[in-house]
Amino acid sequence: MIKLVAIDLDGTLLNDQKKISQRNQVAIEQAKAQGIKVVICTGRPLEAIHPFLAQLNLEEPGDYSITFNGGFVQKNDTGEVLEKKVLTSEQVKELITLAQTLDMPLDLLSGGKVYTLETSTNHLSLYPEINPLLTHIPTPLADLDWQRPYNKAVIGYEQQLLDQKITEIPRHFKEQYEVIKSRAVLLEFMPKGVTKAYGLALLAKDLGLTAAEIMTIGDEENDLPMIEYAGIGVAMANAVDQVKAVANVVTASNEEDGVAQVIEKYLLK
Repeated sequence: MIKLVAIDLDGTLLNDQKKISQRNQVAIEQAKAQGIKVVICTGRPLEAIHPFLAQLNLEEPGDYSITFNGGFVQKNDTGEVLEKKVLTSEQVKELITLAQTLDMPLDLLSGGKVYTLETSTNHLSLYPEINPLLTHIPTPLADLDWQRPYNKAVIGYEQQLLDQKITEIPRHFKEQYEVIKSRAVLLEFMPKGVTKAYGLALLAKDLGLTAAEIMTIGDEENDLPMIEYAGIGVAMANAVDQVKAVANVVTASNEEDGVAQVIEKYLLK
């Protein structure tokens, strides 16, 4: 019996206009009313998803989110961090050097703040456009606060060049970090071992749940671990092939209320 459903945002719950459809909203509200935990599982920080949580009535005591691709497990009502894993200062320095070598823009996320670094003079970061709800702070490298905890580093840029640059990243980085694309124009670096499945497993342990009691729904590379982890892993019709290959179920696309369709079929009484 499924007791928790973890849902990705972009390309999954959100349609192409970055909105939650009425059918998706109703299905989620009905699932919660039946006692099923509904957990948003996203690469975004909590500050960037509050409007969606409010719309879904997921800001009450007992509501949780997995943020920063599994780096934080948080209470939605207070923002309290129950579990966390962040980058070390040495890792941040190494990622800055990588971005400079690739001549690509690098943004560091710390909570709801984004520090935009001067790692490229030729390419400007797209991250402010990708996540406009966050506070973006242009930061010279000399002014970077090394005492601040950084959750992840991201390169946001046009897909064709970004994909080319990904092929130039030395193998070492993929061995030492979680390096994944969360969108076509966004590459993310997290501490090794931090995935949505990692965060979800920590929350499941806190709640006394097993993987068999969890359904996950997603579409992108960063959703792959949680799709494999869950008792029922669901891929959107618009998901990348790697996600579809490991999913137990493929639902309709994010433009066709795929989240609602799978909740209605498998979870609602």
